[in-house]
Amino acid sequence: MPAEIILQQSPDAAALADKREQLAGVRTTLAERESELAQLRAQLKTFEGRYLRQVGVLYAELDDIEARIAEREVDLYGSDSARHRAEEARRQAQETHDAAFGEAHEAEEFDPPPSLKTLFREVAKRIHPDFARDDAEQRHFTLLMARANQAYSRGDTETLERMLDDHREIASSVAGEGAAAELMRIARQILHAERDIANLDAERHTLLASEIAHLYLDTEAAAREHRDLLTELAAGLREQIADAKYRFEFVNRQVNAQR
Repeated sequence: MPAEIILQQSPDAAALADKREQLAGVRTTLAERESELAQLRAQLKTFEGRYLRQVGVLYAELDDIEARIAEREVDLYGSDSARHRAEEARRQAQETHDAAFGEAHEAEEFDPPPSLKTLFREVAKRIHPDFARDDAEQRHFTLLMARANQAYSRGDTETLERMLDDHREIASSVAGEGAAAELMRIARQILHAERDIANLDAERHTLLASEIAHLYLDTEAAAREHRDLLTELAAGLREQIADAKYRFEFVNRQVNAQR
C-alpha cells in the first residue's frame, strides 16, 4: 500500500516541480523585462531633460516670436485670415512653451493624491518581502515592491490596481492545501507573469516608437560619428530666431508707418 501511494503521488509532485520551475523562469524573464524598461524610461527621461534645456526652450522662443509676428500682422492687415493665423500661431507657441517648461515644474510639484497613497499602502501590505513564506517568494515580493514603488512615483494607478487584483484573485479563488491547490495557484501566477511580460513589451514598443525615442537614437548614432546632434539643432534654431526677430522688426516698422 505505501508503494502504491507513492506511485499515485509522484505525478503530482513531478507536475508541481515542473510548474515551480516554469514559474521561476517566467519571473526571471519578467524581472529582466522590468529592469530593461526601467533603464529605457530613465534614459529617455534624462535625454528629454537635456533636449528641453538645449533645444526645447529655443523652439519655444522661436514660436513666441512667430506668434508676435502674426499678431502684428493683424494690426497691419486687419483681415479675418490674419486673425486666424495669429490665433493658431499663439496656440502653437503656448503648446511649445508648455512642453519646454511645464513638464519640469509638474514633476517637481508632484503630490500623490490620497487615493493613490491608500492604494499603494494596500498593495504594500500584501506584497512586502517581510510577508514572504520562503526565499523564492521573498525575491519575488522584492521585485513586486520595486514595481509598486515605480508605479507610485509615476502616479500609475492602473498598475497598482492590477497588482492588488492579482493578489486578491490568487488568495481568494484557489483555497486549500496540497499539490492540486498549489498547482492552480502557480498556474495563475504564471498567467499573470506572462501577461505582465506582454504589457511590458508593449510599453517598450510604444516608448521606442515615440518622437523623443527616435531623436534619442538619432543622437546616439550621431555621437558615434563624433557629432552632437542637439548642439547642431540648437545652432540651427538660433539662426531661425535671429531671422524671426528681423522679420518682427520689419513688420513692426510697417505697422508704425501706417499710424
